[in-house]
Amino acid sequence: MPYDYSRTDRIGEQIKRELALLIRNEVKDPRVGMVSILDVVVTKDLTQAKVYFDTIAQDQHEECQIGLNRAAGFLRGALSRSIQLRNTPALIFIYDDTEQKANDLSALIDKAILSDRKDD
Repeated sequence: MPYDYSRTDRIGEQIKRELALLIRNEVKDPRVGMVSILDVVVTKDLTQAKVYFDTIAQDQHEECQIGLNRAAGFLRGALSRSIQLRNTPALIFIYDDTEQKANDLSALIDKAILSDRKDD
């Protein structure tokens, strides 16, 4: 039972929690607005962490990604002070638009159902 949740998953969850606080409180880059950390995937050797995020302003996600990747060194240093690891993983920020695509698909399905009901 204790092996159901791997070490990389636990580290990823801890990084996710800490990054959410750090981005909200410490990052001063104007390109980085309201960011939601969706997932953190850590490699098995703990050298890299892919951080999947979403933004409130969908049209400005590219600038936000540039700002986050520019602040990655600062965030990595802050993580190393708050998480007790021998080596803190390098952070790679990736925009994840899955939620937006799901909302668009759901709206399309609702529109199709409404159209079918009108035809009956």
